[in-house]
Amino acid sequence: MILILEKMHLHPSLPYYAAAAATAIAGILHLVLAANGISKGASLSTIFFIISGILQIFWVWPMARRWGKMWYYVGIGGTIILIAMYFITRTSTPIRSGRALSVNALGIATEIFQFIYIGITVYILARQKGLTTEQKEQLR
Repeated sequence: MILILEKMHLHPSLPYYAAAAATAIAGILHLVLAANGISKGASLSTIFFIISGILQIFWVWPMARRWGKMWYYVGIGGTIILIAMYFITRTSTPIRSGRALSVNALGIATEIFQFIYIGITVYILARQKGLTTEQKEQLR
């Protein structure tokens, strides 16, 4: 993916806005999952989806405003944790008492947008690595 993006001549802001859009969509999908959960009665998973959705929607701001590497790494780390939790809960493990949760289209879409966010953010970090301090300031 990084090689494809490198060959394209993109506006410098496009990757930041694309990453922001990807995390916003994932956040909105988490809130939809929470709304589906509320209709069945509030639970810990509903609260988890609300918090995850709000945090991912908040993460639009650091990405669009280009707050810096620390924010990008934290965003990638948090998103990796969410992805790992998804896959752990979709397999039968002793942690889950041998029961796996079902896989649905909304969950798959959420994971796709989370992977897109990670890919674009890694691209942003890789692109910044080869820039001088002056060039980095021009990107702001």
